[in-house]
Amino acid sequence: MVDTPAVEEPFSPASGRTNPADKKTWFGHPRELARLFTTEMWERFGYYGMRALLTLYLTKHFLFSDQQATGLYGGYTALVYLTPLVGGFIADQYLGSKRSIKFGAILMAIGYFTLAFGGSPAKPYAEVNGHRYEVVVDNFVDRPTSDPNEARFLVENGQKLQIRGNEDGSVSLLNSGQEAKRLPKGSIEFGGERDQMTLIIMLVALSLVSVGNGFFKPNISTIVGALYDQGDRRRDAGFTIFYMGINLGSIGGQLLCPFLADWFGWWAGLSLAGVGMLISYALIQFDGGRLAGYGERPETAKNRDITIYICALLAVPVFVFLFSNLMNATEAEAGSGFIGYIASLPLMGKLLFGTFIVAVPGILAWSFAKGTKQEAQMMTAAMILIVFNVFFWTLFEQAGSSLTLFADRNTDRDVFGLFTMSAPQTQNFNPISIVVFAPLMSLLWLGLAKRGLEPSIPVKFSIALMGVGAGFLFLVLGTTFAGPENNWQVGLWWLAGLYLIHSLAELCISPVGLSMITKLSIARVVGLMMGVWFLSISVAQYVAGVVAQFASVETVGGQVTNLKVSLDTYTSTFTTIAWIAIGAGVVLFLLSWPLQKWMHGVK
Repeated sequence: MVDTPAVEEPFSPASGRTNPADKKTWFGHPRELARLFTTEMWERFGYYGMRALLTLYLTKHFLFSDQQATGLYGGYTALVYLTPLVGGFIADQYLGSKRSIKFGAILMAIGYFTLAFGGSPAKPYAEVNGHRYEVVVDNFVDRPTSDPNEARFLVENGQKLQIRGNEDGSVSLLNSGQEAKRLPKGSIEFGGERDQMTLIIMLVALSLVSVGNGFFKPNISTIVGALYDQGDRRRDAGFTIFYMGINLGSIGGQLLCPFLADWFGWWAGLSLAGVGMLISYALIQFDGGRLAGYGERPETAKNRDITIYICALLAVPVFVFLFSNLMNATEAEAGSGFIGYIASLPLMGKLLFGTFIVAVPGILAWSFAKGTKQEAQMMTAAMILIVFNVFFWTLFEQAGSSLTLFADRNTDRDVFGLFTMSAPQTQNFNPISIVVFAPLMSLLWLGLAKRGLEPSIPVKFSIALMGVGAGFLFLVLGTTFAGPENNWQVGLWWLAGLYLIHSLAELCISPVGLSMITKLSIARVVGLMMGVWFLSISVAQYVAGVVAQFASVETVGGQVTNLKVSLDTYTSTFTTIAWIAIGAGVVLFLLSWPLQKWMHGVK
């Protein structure tokens, strides 16, 4: 999961005060770590619980097309990883970490509860040659897991004709199982009638979560770092424990929120995410003085809390506008080339790509002009790794979009005949794999290091890229066993295998990324480079949504019209991005030798 804690500042004890790490401990660490661990765990419980449901919520409740839903999902996660840059700065300069965390928690809780108010589900329709027809759904249940007995019917002159998609893209209308009419490819369009006020409420909810996350995400890690005196060797182990809280919260949220959404409705699963966020807020607000002296307002800062809170709320309609612009984006005209593609991007895409494209060469030009030759080479190595970082997270982050839709449509989620997992719950294979294999990977790197065989940072990055590609190829192999006899569905364990391979790849890149930036950057621009690192993840989230759009499948009322077409579409997309990832990994592997030279001994 893209959840590496933010870079922390070393603790500077106040005059006459001893380092709390020398007092009472929790498993050998400051006792305050337990509260921060639990706070982060519940916050991640809410975030990942909601995220597990989001794409399905958009496609099944709001009846967005796959292309609209995955694009909106990518834009939302992009802002989630971009806003911490501003939130961290505001905390450092004005609010202090603790006030920022509490304000962010309140905004996120309100966002989750607002998202739970989805109103009535959108009404499906079909449009043929400019004429709109009603679409009705038998056995319809508004929840994440589709009923296999659901059927979609087009109503024409009071007659219900069942809708079935064909492999050539045409659509058959069936009467009592017999084809009554066949509509050629492109002659029929499906959509959903949505209440505009409900839609705006949903976008406001996503905007509140995005803004709140910016205040919460970077600042709790800062307090964790402040628990340890400079040079305290327990710091890395403390962050490892804290990182485990992230994954435990993720497991709980992705298990329970979909469970409640299936049993009681979307509102229950999304409200549970809000409850998790309120618990996180309460742990900081009512800390009983346990965090006194940590994360306080900077001594030289003026109290501008109200102004900051108002500006944060004013950012919400700005984000709503960005989301609306993203949803209404048009595709570039054929033959318009790269310039035409950039021009057709929604405003959010232009801002992200524009900033990244300007920042990378701009900072490199500055480093060559102002730094030494060695500093310039180290900065170049860092920037190259940042660019490849975009490749990795773009493909890894298919988990919440195209892979979740694949799990819903083309995966047999039966577990040994005992129970059936829901599609959003399959995302749990990633954090479970991280919890199980992170200690083993650490032991592996340690053992290799003792023998002088530990791979360099560029080689680890290249392994990660080839690993994410191998995960997709593993799933594609599983699709060869899917056929009409099993309803064109892949066994669950092929999807689990993909997540296991992706998790091992993640462990090759995520833990070393931030550390690499701090070691390779010129000291006076390390903060700016951290910003570029998080910007690269934000760009990757956005591009992940774009990539997921290539796996878009035609749906009627949130259900695909032909599972064979759906399987073929996913297989083609996953195969393409797998070889792109492996190719990028090979290129980086070949570059690892000059990069190691430019890194001048940094490991």
